[in-house]
Amino acid sequence: MSTIIYTLTDEAPLLATYSLKPIVEAYARVAGVQVDTRDISLANRILAAFSDTLPEDQAVSDALAELGALTLEDDANIIKLPNVSASVSQLKVAIAELQSQGFDIPDYPDTVTTDADRDALARFDAVKGSAVNPVLRQGNSDRRAPVAVKNYAKAHPHRMGAWSGESRTDVATMGDDDFRANEKSVISAAEGVWQIRHVAGDGTVTVLKDGWKIQEGEVVDGTFMSVVRLREFVADQIARANEAGILFSLHLKATMMKVADPIVFGHVIEVFFADVFERYGEELAAAGVRARDGLGAIFAALEGLPNGAEIRAAFDAAIAAGPELAMVNSDKGITNFHVSSDVIVDASMPAMIRGGGKMWGPDGTEHDALAVIPDSSYAGVYQATIDDCRTNGALDPTTMGTVPNVGLMANKAEEYGSHDKTFEIEADGRVEIVTSSGEVLMSHDVAAGDIWRACQTKDAPIRDWVKLAVTRARATGVPAVFWLDPSRAHDANLISLATTYLGDHDTEGLQIEFMDPVAATTYSLERIRRGEDTISVTGNVLRDYNTDLFPILEVGTSAKMLSVVPLMAGGGLFETGAGGSAPKHVQQLLEENYLRWDSLGEFLALAESFRFLGEHDSNAAAKVLGDALDRATEKVLTEGKSPARKLGRIDNRGSHAWLATYWAQELAGQSDDADIAAAFAPIAEQLTQQIDTIDAELLAAQGSPADIGGYYRPEPAKMSEVMRPSATLNAVIDAI
Repeated sequence: MSTIIYTLTDEAPLLATYSLKPIVEAYARVAGVQVDTRDISLANRILAAFSDTLPEDQAVSDALAELGALTLEDDANIIKLPNVSASVSQLKVAIAELQSQGFDIPDYPDTVTTDADRDALARFDAVKGSAVNPVLRQGNSDRRAPVAVKNYAKAHPHRMGAWSGESRTDVATMGDDDFRANEKSVISAAEGVWQIRHVAGDGTVTVLKDGWKIQEGEVVDGTFMSVVRLREFVADQIARANEAGILFSLHLKATMMKVADPIVFGHVIEVFFADVFERYGEELAAAGVRARDGLGAIFAALEGLPNGAEIRAAFDAAIAAGPELAMVNSDKGITNFHVSSDVIVDASMPAMIRGGGKMWGPDGTEHDALAVIPDSSYAGVYQATIDDCRTNGALDPTTMGTVPNVGLMANKAEEYGSHDKTFEIEADGRVEIVTSSGEVLMSHDVAAGDIWRACQTKDAPIRDWVKLAVTRARATGVPAVFWLDPSRAHDANLISLATTYLGDHDTEGLQIEFMDPVAATTYSLERIRRGEDTISVTGNVLRDYNTDLFPILEVGTSAKMLSVVPLMAGGGLFETGAGGSAPKHVQQLLEENYLRWDSLGEFLALAESFRFLGEHDSNAAAKVLGDALDRATEKVLTEGKSPARKLGRIDNRGSHAWLATYWAQELAGQSDDADIAAAFAPIAEQLTQQIDTIDAELLAAQGSPADIGGYYRPEPAKMSEVMRPSATLNAVIDAI
């Protein structure tokens, strides 16, 4: 029997799963397809990390490791939903919830003084940040807007804020002494075991990473950000925003760059509140409060200090004296500084641009903003987009082209911040990358506090990336542009390799070019305004940025993109879109029993998954299911059956009911498989006749608080009860 592995993740996507998966399982069975699950939620990953310390009845298997092994098999077929990439603050909340549920796991150690602390930190470090994606993404990324989604966006354009030529919104970035400026890069001549070490001014050698296995042909980079220069830069931008009278907004990726960006976040807060930390820094440190944990954690800790009110007043005075801060939630007073993971650059910057260059201010209205992106590696992409909109006005979703992406990400290529190779330097000196023979391949002079990091990109993923770019260019006839900057060390090496590997393919008649990211942005925007398409071929971080930037402008959200990962071993990983707004969705469900999460990404991924089985397993019925699901999905869009935003209208569960109805109708009416058509004819008839009753039952469930038994580890029975409130729909589905 063909098998699809459906991942159980977190927040709104997990809740939606409890409504959608029973439908998918029932329909799939008719085509001889089994749907299995693996729990890769943050809670389950934490429990798996401590499973050997828990009682047998509480121990859980390491589902992520199991899936990682499966991706190396040629028959892997995995539906990967959005998961929490936990910041430290999120991790702490999840730990507290698990402890309250009776799991004896330790607190997250802010300071490490004992072997037990070191052991706990190592386990938590394996869980936090982007722990899932590097394990599962054993292939490169093919992300694009499906035709149905693009057509719907043109016919029903999302709201785009008006751009003024007088807009004062801009991007501020360092440009010197940052990760881009200090980058060095080598291509390994042979397989080896390398070391990263710090040599202090007095000659003391500290090994930062040992036993670092490197493959022949691997691209290895090292770089650092000067903290002195960072703090000078931040002080300058605070003054600049204050003088201009615009919002100050900080845009990082602390969930993925889980070592580097929280450190940067902390420095920005310390500079903004320099007087407060100068007066009360010792008291805050003694209370275990760190700037990098954000104002939310700081303010909570102040409530337990004898002079907490005095310190809080000092913070409030500093906020009043500085530039107005961009807000996450104006009504609740949650600023850009409250939690490092609240404003993620790849989601926040496109939303600002879509909104006419505006962000929300403390007064609850939109204002121009200074978007502070300290590292200059890709900040220019956003500045180029802002400049284009300021000159030419907002983009028009009804006419604009599309920018699909081919992204280099297999085998942890250019992994986010290279977490196990990122270090906060403790003393002045230099950091070296050294081979086993003692050869120093690169060296950086660093100062105490600087942030040094390395990353690596294996040769096989680069070859596969080039192949995928040629494949997509050939399939679409669309120009493919490699977004690589010859003046940047890493990119220069990739240009050399990609140019060589293009020679392995037939590129006759294809338009394939290399441009630096700023030029590529301008070129793509010029084409998109003419209704023309352009494939962006990028590294891993830009893949993440571009697959939010362009989809948010084109179709309103990146969650509506089709994301296929052709695994290098021959299997398929089908991703279902972004989950950035998932926390707000869960909050609404808990308060109103209304879930506005849109499962469109799941619909699109499932259709591709079924088609993969059709080809890989010669399962014709699975292909019929996939093709019919695509037609049903387009009908959900065109008939307005996607989730609305407000109580009393169709929500996620209603959308699933309509999908089930349209899907059954399409299957009953198709001519490619008579057995499938016959099997679904009575199902389609029942759903069609009873859809009004089902709608009424789903609407009746709304309006009261919902209990799911937890946030990071909700109870399955309670989730099922909340997410399957229609007895009529359940009876039809469960009888299949």
